[in-house]
Amino acid sequence: MTAIDTLASPVVLAFLLGVIAALVRSDIRLPDAVHTALSSYLLIAIGLKGGSGLRAASFAEVALPVLAAVLLGIVTPLVAWGALRTLTRLNRVDRAAVAAHYGSTSLVTFTAAVALLEGRDQFYEPYAATLLAVLEVPGILVGLLLAGGAAVGAGRNEALRELLTSRSVLLLTGGLAIGALSTPESYERVAPVFVVLFPGALVLFLLDLGVLAGRRLRDVPAAGPGLVVAAIAIPLVNGTLGVLAGTAVGLSVGGAGLLGVLAGSASYIAAPAAVRLALPQANPAYYLTTSLGITFPFNLVAGIPLYFYLAEALG
Repeated sequence: MTAIDTLASPVVLAFLLGVIAALVRSDIRLPDAVHTALSSYLLIAIGLKGGSGLRAASFAEVALPVLAAVLLGIVTPLVAWGALRTLTRLNRVDRAAVAAHYGSTSLVTFTAAVALLEGRDQFYEPYAATLLAVLEVPGILVGLLLAGGAAVGAGRNEALRELLTSRSVLLLTGGLAIGALSTPESYERVAPVFVVLFPGALVLFLLDLGVLAGRRLRDVPAAGPGLVVAAIAIPLVNGTLGVLAGTAVGLSVGGAGLLGVLAGSASYIAAPAAVRLALPQANPAYYLTTSLGITFPFNLVAGIPLYFYLAEALG
């Protein structure tokens, strides 16, 4: 998969249109209610599809990839922590907050990568969304632990509750459960809504995220060169680790590439909510600018093709 393939994708082009609109200060943002509805739709649709694939997979087939995902959820925030400590002057709390975002995952980056694979008719494991769900939480918890005594007591407990009961986690895991428990016939009856309409909804959501990311680009100079370098280096290292892990546990080229995409992505939905509760003293300008303003656009344009190229080379 080349960068040209990625750039020619409607989801990436829609995102770039949103970025341009933000830079020229054109207000094409969707209403908040529509944004929330689209994100909920994407979460449940990905969960249903992953659960349907999980139903058809054996325990032996899924066990090693899930274990690899858990280990990546522990390692990726540690990589981010080390890079931030080397490249920036962020204090301990801000490093931990940013690391928590890189330990978790981006549903939309994963979804864009899936759309690219399906557009090329390239195989990937149908239960891949299970790995997304597994990676959603551990990295955030590791990031909060890295903050040490700054995240203790009620703040940390409330953050854990918020994380485990958040809309993204519940809709994704709930969708997985529904898909796994549904019969193939019943799944086919809802497929026109959750499969056929999915690409169009993704284009609209990426357009809106492009506007949000474009607005965050204005904060990039204030973040400092070290933080910008870290926001590109961290996903490259973590994405490479994800591809290596996926290849080692026997995933297909498409599956290993997707695990690389998951490991190399940064959360901007679940992680910010948890960090705001557990680490209220952390500066949102750092973790939102890096995850949404730098890493997300980088992955859409360059990271995804790089991870798939590495998976193809190894596979």
